[in-house]
This record gives sequence, structure tokens and C-alpha cells, in this order.
Amino acid sequence: MVLAESNEKLKMGSPAPPFKLIGTDGNWYCLEDFDEYKLLLICFTCNHCPYAQAKISVLNGLAKEYSELAVIGISSNDVSAYPEDSLEQMKEWVENGTILYDYYLYDETQSVAKEYGAECTPDPFLFSFKEDGFVLEYHGRLDDAVDPDGTPKRHEMKEIIDKCLRGEKWEGGHFPAIGCGIKWMVQ
Repeated sequence: MVLAESNEKLKMGSPAPPFKLIGTDGNWYCLEDFDEYKLLLICFTCNHCPYAQAKISVLNGLAKEYSELAVIGISSNDVSAYPEDSLEQMKEWVENGTILYDYYLYDETQSVAKEYGAECTPDPFLFSFKEDGFVLEYHGRLDDAVDPDGTPKRHEMKEIIDKCLRGEKWEGGHFPAIGCGIKWMVQ
């Protein structure tokens, strides 16, 4: 396991890069499928990483609490090296109730993770819907528990979501996500 920290390839206010990815439900999804939501939380994640596993309940909770928010997990790891991150295993986690958030998508070519600048799992990006589409409001950790066994004292993503829903800007700084590095395919 190699720890990595999220970077800031996408700047605040940047449009969400487009994608077309298959979900665990067998349907294909693109950004336009989420236009009915005020906010979009895209979290690059996976099944095998203990840091990502520790945040499943956070993502499930956010999806349950906010009807104006679509919570999307995207798995981008090299499944030849980490078969537990395959689409089949992703489907199992949805079917057995581990993953309860809105959508779990598979980035087989890793092109979406590269376009977003994702570095680790979990690596969350929060977008708000504007007249021209989704724009980045925040890229960083979900909460202040940086160890998989830690208990958070502060839930920054929830605070940011609440501010965005009130039409306010987040002024609380940037806290990079920390987790296992995305497992890139050897080219």
C-alpha cells in the first residue's frame, strides 16, 4: 500500500470533465444524467483500500441525507493487479448492501481518473450545478479522520455541502484527501 494525497489538477470553478462509464446496475452514465441534482459528489474509490473502505459509511450517509446531492463512486484501479476492484466485485458490494450510495461506476481505462487528476482512494470532488453544467466547488477529504481506524471530529464535506445548498462559497481552506494511491496500469 502506497499512501498518496490528492492534488489540485482541477481548479475551483472548473467544469466537471465529461465521462461515460458503466455502473454496477449495467447502465451507462454521463454527466448529463445528473442534471436534476444541485450537487454532485464524485469520489474516486475502490473495494480493496482500507482508507476507501473506512469512508463507505460517510458516502452512504451523505447519499441518504441529501436528496439534492448525487453521490457517485468511481473505481479506476488496475484490476489485473487488484481483482477485488473489478466490476464484478463492485456489483457484489452493491448487491450485499455494503455500498448504498447512489451510483458506483467503473473506469476501466482509467481515463476519467486521469482527466480529474485523481491520485488516491478515496479522492472526492464536489460540484454544483450551474446553468452551463457542473463546476468544481471543492476537492479534498470527506472529514478529518486521516487514519482508517480514526474517528472524525470534523466533517468538512458535510459543512461544504450545507454551504453550497445555501448558495454560499466555502472559505474554510483546502484539506487534501489521503489514501492508497490509485493503482495505474503499466503502459
